Amino acid sequence: MSGISRDADRISSAQQTLDILHEMSQLLNTQLDKETLTTCVRMIESGVNPEALAAVIQELRRENGRLQQDANAR
Repeated sequence: MSGISRDADRISSAQQTLDILHEMSQLLNTQLDKETLTTCVRMIESGVNPEALAAVIQELRRENGRLQQDANAR
């Protein structure tokens, strides 16, 4: 198998995996788009603790909610 063919297979497999993860994400109502999900997967593959990453995302969402409430109150 040529290097180009292996690369194409690897890219196709990664895309399929991302599609499946995105479907699961949608079913679980995580509100993560594909770009954000891809970033999260890359961070986890690089060694970031998944639980810590989830906690950061939750905190960012809470803070965003607070900022939106403050903006609406003005």
